[in-house]
Amino acid sequence: MSKVFVVDANKHPLNPVHPGYARLLLKQGKAAVLRHYPFVLILHAEVEMPQLEPLRVKLDPGSKTTGLALVKDATGEVIFAAEITHRGAEIKHALDGRRGVRRGRRQRDTRYRKPRFLNCRRPKGWLPPSLESRVCNVVTWVKRLMRLCPLAAISQELVRFDLQAMENPEIAGIAYQQGTLAGYEAREYLLEKWGRKCCYCGATRLPLQIEHIQCRAKGGSDRISNLCLACGPCNLKKGTLDIQVFLAKKPDLLKRILARARAPLADAAAVNSTRWALYERLQALGLPVECGSGGRTKFNRVSRGLEKTHWHDAACVGASTPEILHIQGIVPLLINAQGYGCRQMCNVNEIGFPCSKPKGAKKVKGFQTGDIVRAIVTSGTKQGTYMGRVLVRATGSFDIRTKHGRVQGISHRFCTPIHRRDGYSYKQGADHAADPTQSTR
Repeated sequence: MSKVFVVDANKHPLNPVHPGYARLLLKQGKAAVLRHYPFVLILHAEVEMPQLEPLRVKLDPGSKTTGLALVKDATGEVIFAAEITHRGAEIKHALDGRRGVRRGRRQRDTRYRKPRFLNCRRPKGWLPPSLESRVCNVVTWVKRLMRLCPLAAISQELVRFDLQAMENPEIAGIAYQQGTLAGYEAREYLLEKWGRKCCYCGATRLPLQIEHIQCRAKGGSDRISNLCLACGPCNLKKGTLDIQVFLAKKPDLLKRILARARAPLADAAAVNSTRWALYERLQALGLPVECGSGGRTKFNRVSRGLEKTHWHDAACVGASTPEILHIQGIVPLLINAQGYGCRQMCNVNEIGFPCSKPKGAKKVKGFQTGDIVRAIVTSGTKQGTYMGRVLVRATGSFDIRTKHGRVQGISHRFCTPIHRRDGYSYKQGADHAADPTQSTR
């Protein structure tokens, strides 16, 4: 079961506690709620010389979603789990739109400014904004957990795919290839590249076999660009046939497979581009950092009988993974990065000219758009209780987004802040159908 974070009156982290004990602390008036996501209690008293149990935060960085798990190495108990969804694609789309508007404006001679991209000097360690956001999201949450619990170590999946070892299997020694990890790196790479389905018939949720696009009997190699995934019937049907003959009646599928075989894996490239930057920033936090590969993660997960999820992968990162992981009752916190808006002063039309008034004040009556509030309306046509994210208005009459839609015209006098906007949205995992940031009327 997911534990509740606890800090003392000076905000020093203590050992996480059982939810039942947390409810008892609140009922007895010994603690108050400090944060809702993740749920944190703050004690009214200072704790002198607490006996802290060290925890390890384990990370499975991904291009779209990063898994995170807090594990107690001594017992194998998973204390907390989360999945962070990044917004790198949204950032790239926004930058592409801005770039198009600026170039169009220069070409129309309405506002001439020499392009400066030819003279830009990028500092050492610079990353594109879409990749920088991924690194910052992970580092931000590691820092938050350092303030909420006694962290003693970090485990990171540093090498997603060992491409050099796959191209030259003997580079790391014969023991590496013939040991318990043999085949895990290449198979995991192919599963990601071909979408975990048969490349010939598209079948899913069944055992897949590694298939040579050009069979070895006709000179095909074991290079990763000559491998794909196929189900058993398709693999037997193809046999030693040339792929041109096997797919002669399906030219579109043939063209797609050949193009996909040579195409790079974009998600793996994004992870490989950010792995060392993330590693260096985690080292700067002052905690020992353990590294592991994607093959080691999959081996740990399969040997412990866990399903394929991001937070399961995170709990299995590295050689420090306990033999038995206790994950009963763990519900991951789903974290979606949303950012803090943009610096654009006003909206523009399709050709780049302003089409709205300048932005108003960011905070109104102490509230900001994106804050989670509870509104108890005691009179009027909208009488009732509402909970959700607020959309502020300069007049002080706010809108609240609840589970059943937007409720308009709620005065700030009825609103109580529950969770201040921090650039992320939250909800519980698959076991909880309801969104905790929204509630019914």
